[in-house]
Amino acid sequence: MRTTAVIIGAGHAGLAMSRCLTERSIDHVVLERGEVANSWKAERWDSLRLLTPNWQSRLPGFTYEGDDPDGYRTMPETIAFIERYAEVISAPVYPNTRVTSVRRTDGGYTVSTDQGQWQARAVVLATGACNIANVPAVAEAVPSTVNTLTPMQYRNPDQLDSGGVLVVGASATGVQIADEIQRSGRPVTLAVGEHIRMPRIYRGRDIQWWMDTAGVLDQRYDEIDDLQRARSVPSLQLAGYADQRPIDLNALSGIGVKLVGRLAGMRDGKALFSGSLKNQVALSDLKMNRLLNAIDEWATGAGLDDEVGPPHRFEPTEVASSPSLALDLTRGEIRTIVWATGYRPDYSWLDVPVLDRKGRIRHDGGIVESPGLYLMGMQFLRRRKSTLIDGAGDDARDLSAHLASHLDEQSARLPLPRRVPSGGALAGRLREAFVYAG
Repeated sequence: MRTTAVIIGAGHAGLAMSRCLTERSIDHVVLERGEVANSWKAERWDSLRLLTPNWQSRLPGFTYEGDDPDGYRTMPETIAFIERYAEVISAPVYPNTRVTSVRRTDGGYTVSTDQGQWQARAVVLATGACNIANVPAVAEAVPSTVNTLTPMQYRNPDQLDSGGVLVVGASATGVQIADEIQRSGRPVTLAVGEHIRMPRIYRGRDIQWWMDTAGVLDQRYDEIDDLQRARSVPSLQLAGYADQRPIDLNALSGIGVKLVGRLAGMRDGKALFSGSLKNQVALSDLKMNRLLNAIDEWATGAGLDDEVGPPHRFEPTEVASSPSLALDLTRGEIRTIVWATGYRPDYSWLDVPVLDRKGRIRHDGGIVESPGLYLMGMQFLRRRKSTLIDGAGDDARDLSAHLASHLDEQSARLPLPRRVPSGGALAGRLREAFVYAG
């Protein structure tokens, strides 16, 4: 079978690219291992809500039209939104088609699947950044009496044994799961490493509103000094709770979650924790306040002070004077460990030599080193918002333009032109502060 372009993945990023290719009259197919929005259906816990407000779900030719723009979608609502988008744009999706190999050929690429082969001049990899849960090697030393699972396996507290739970990792996933399990009546210990504290609401507006309005989320990859660092920062400590309550470490301590330092090792059935917890939370507080200072300065410069609430600051993160440095997992107090330690993409089927020594695809803003190969949906791909539903559209417009140029044989290897950063000094300092917040 032949087509001009193959998109692998029918999540929001792959569908956004499909819409942009359709607008350019480029014939293509979208190959999906399961169904549309498969990852949302099969690899998320039951109570998860989007971290972004409903108004921020903007895709090419499609946006939120409900009566709760400031709410946060549940998983069923998110799935329905993406499925509806696929219908509205008439995306040429081939469901239940698992890609087994992508190889370079003289005329482009051969995409092999369990349903046959496709020949294409261009391929877009839109399989996402969260295909495989990152579980540290120390997990091998966990006593067999303790059950372990990842957030991709976790659905709700009812699937856990009664008894204590150790959640490892305090970014968005870890703090939300810790909050839910603690409220279920199971005592939770949270191992805290590097994290980004962030208020849900500041000066009466959602923090995402501030970052969107101030242009923080539009900051481009070619405006960043340390791009690799920017692409590896933890996710924000945010949750899409209906009551907009915060989910920082103070909130967790307030409901009884025990905080310990980063998990440093395992010895003789004991979990060993770093003694740097106080330093970690102090640094996170410092970075948050630096960002809020920059928001205040930007708001004043933009003439918004009379339209929003007054500036304020949040209580410092409180931790025990002497946090525990060890936890004996053989005593039966901890029955489950949840490894909220991040994710990584799966490129085991990609037979094109574009991976670096860490298994990451070498690319320039989504333009992969191999001509005609593109990447979508990765952290800070082209903009700070690239992994958000709201970020897929702009990235898809840029990359579909480059793909069209490649098809026209005008400049197969020429990267998209870089633009001069804009927004003025205050906006620049605001964006810089958010980089430091990482």
